[in-house]
Amino acid sequence: MRHVLSKGERTAVAAAVSTVLFRCQLERGERRMRAAIRARRKRTLQWPSVGGDDSAAICDAVRQVCYAMGCGAFPRATPKWWMKRRTRGTWEDPRLCDDVTADYFKEKLRISPRVFREITEALSPFLERRVTFYREPLQPDQIVAYALYRWASGETYESGTCSLGIGRSSGLVAVRDVTAALLSAFPDKISWLTGLQKAVVLRAFADKGFPNCHGCIDCTHIFIDKPANCPWEDYYDRKRRFSVQAQVVLDLNLLVLDVFVGYPGSCHDVRIVHLSSLWARAEAGELLTGPPVMLPFGVWTNGYLLGDNGFPPSEWVVVPYGGVSQNPVEMRFDNKQKTTRGAVERAFGRLKGMWRLFLRSHKTNMEMLPQQFVAVCILHNILIDAGIPFDDNLLWEVGPDGVRRRVDLGMDRPLRQMCMDSSTGDALILRDALAERMAAQ
Repeated sequence: MRHVLSKGERTAVAAAVSTVLFRCQLERGERRMRAAIRARRKRTLQWPSVGGDDSAAICDAVRQVCYAMGCGAFPRATPKWWMKRRTRGTWEDPRLCDDVTADYFKEKLRISPRVFREITEALSPFLERRVTFYREPLQPDQIVAYALYRWASGETYESGTCSLGIGRSSGLVAVRDVTAALLSAFPDKISWLTGLQKAVVLRAFADKGFPNCHGCIDCTHIFIDKPANCPWEDYYDRKRRFSVQAQVVLDLNLLVLDVFVGYPGSCHDVRIVHLSSLWARAEAGELLTGPPVMLPFGVWTNGYLLGDNGFPPSEWVVVPYGGVSQNPVEMRFDNKQKTTRGAVERAFGRLKGMWRLFLRSHKTNMEMLPQQFVAVCILHNILIDAGIPFDDNLLWEVGPDGVRRRVDLGMDRPLRQMCMDSSTGDALILRDALAERMAAQ
């Protein structure tokens, strides 16, 4: 047996020992460097505030920055390789502040920059995104801008998201979040008027010959594509299109006072009004509680709404006489009633003309459609209160045949007057009293 190492073996052992010693030196140097860094950081964080309030503020800021870095609150300088880069698209154009940009802003989002900033500030607490290591999150103003652009233009998610430089899934989430934020931030924007505003509306209706009238009621169709997971025959309306019904109450200032949406387009207005909470509250006497007004024939009324012949006549819904052979009193009443109720068509024209998604047939989530329409009604009231004008050219479009025609607002004209049962006697007396008062004037 050999007791002496060969030259090659001695070289290998020496190399291994050198490697071990070198690594030990590196570890000792690294430990010393880490200890020095910790000591310097400790001295920095525990820096006495001998310099006054500025030193204390700097110390506090350093602590916050170190804590944020430790928690990963700062995004990576370069996102993960599988994350798609955003190009921002046309979103950067409206962010400039000049006169041309304001017009471009109104054209794309139907809103002025000032009102847009106010809405964004109100919705920001509901739209803040958490910073992650993937990429910078969308800011609240861009999220609100995309939802408004989607509702105003009626474009698909594919084309709309490309215009504002976000992804399709982000666009779906943005519309959902903005809808929920509007419903949460403005819960009282759609409500019955009170105080001075109520008195002004009552006076406006009285000047038109309808004392103690609180508003007008009507239904409109929201056209959709053929629903996939629903019985499509229920959504097939009289115009041979798929739609969802929306019942809206408005005043002469075109403000939305009440909205009820979600039933299929094949439902009649009578069924919808009976299923709505409006009917239960009105029948219980909790809705129209104005000061009583004396009409001819000793009729007292606390308040009512104006509707077409598609609604059942009741103590709080006044409908026209209708029919072919009418006496002068009935004809005068019907003309006045239809003229006053024209505010409904103007309101629907402004609402759907501005937010054209609800003017055309479009693919939609049937569970989210009612909430989106209510959110658009909230925006409708906000823009009216802010004095944003409406361009009547939005109600006209050129058809496939090249002819310019007025858009279809989805309002049904009743084919015949609804049958009246014995419980509508008071409603007929109220209508006759209004007609007699109007004839006397």
